[in-house]
Amino acid sequence: MQKPVDKKPGVHTYMAQWPIYSLGWSVRRDKKSRLAIGSFLEDYSNKVEVVQFNRETLDFSDSRLVFDHPYAPTKLMFFPSEGGMNPDIIATSGDYLRLWEIHDDGIELKALLNGNKSLFNSAITSFDWTELDARRIATCSVDTTCTIWDVEREAVDTQLVAHDKEVYDISWGGIGIFASVSGDGSARIFDLRNKERSTIIYENPIPDSPLLRLEWNKGDPKLIATVGMDSNKVVILDIRFPTTPILELKKHKTSVNAVSWAPGGGRHLCSVGDDTRALIWDVASHAFRLDATVEVDPIMWYASTAEINQTRWSPVDLDWIAIAFSNTLQLLKV
Repeated sequence: MQKPVDKKPGVHTYMAQWPIYSLGWSVRRDKKSRLAIGSFLEDYSNKVEVVQFNRETLDFSDSRLVFDHPYAPTKLMFFPSEGGMNPDIIATSGDYLRLWEIHDDGIELKALLNGNKSLFNSAITSFDWTELDARRIATCSVDTTCTIWDVEREAVDTQLVAHDKEVYDISWGGIGIFASVSGDGSARIFDLRNKERSTIIYENPIPDSPLLRLEWNKGDPKLIATVGMDSNKVVILDIRFPTTPILELKKHKTSVNAVSWAPGGGRHLCSVGDDTRALIWDVASHAFRLDATVEVDPIMWYASTAEINQTRWSPVDLDWIAIAFSNTLQLLKV
């Protein structure tokens, strides 16, 4: 049973047994209020928990599924399709990319995907999986590579050296097109039709400072959000105007840890940080100005009780945002 927590209107809280780092929403229409959360423990043995939120009772169901995960999962994503006839699968990254099959009474490992060509294992820092091409998962690694997996064949489709240093995040922008950010401070776009080339769309102006987070706006594919290490800014890029940001969102007081675009038209963005705040921005109303010096204020904000590690906007419902801090998962009705 869940411990009683202080309730606020529009804020729904789930307390895990361990610190939460990663989280993901289910995309299926028949399970759209289901989420997965991953632990952050300094041990080999970590956990992933699948929880169900009931929108009628506005509470979390007592029936939940938990499975062991080697090392802390760096990212979690459900099969990216709304159709209920698709396989019920969750992907996780860490030392390897793993696919897990969800059953009513438990979760079992379906596949362990290893793209390493040497005996040494290189950690997977992030991945992306999109409904545009659900057959493919794109992963990035500390070994400077990005790998495209064919999920149906459970085999590598393409592997390429993407950056000069560790690759920290990756995001699909269309069929065969993805972007990545790295310890070398660059954000690059790749087109699988021409694997020998990439386009640098942004470089961190702070010398020798990595870019850590990146998310392509699926609802408005000309926009990409990225965040640098120890930076309080979210940089908004328009791929039609490379190298120069069109917006810099600078209202966080300390480091930004994660960003997530709203579904649908992609007007809005949520950012969270060490300042304990989740800020919601109306990017679309400013994006046409092409002037990153404009001071932009968030249209909404929420304060938690600790540094916020992660946020994910529900991919099927504009009204719900999930955030994670400490051992707490909160759903915000916006």
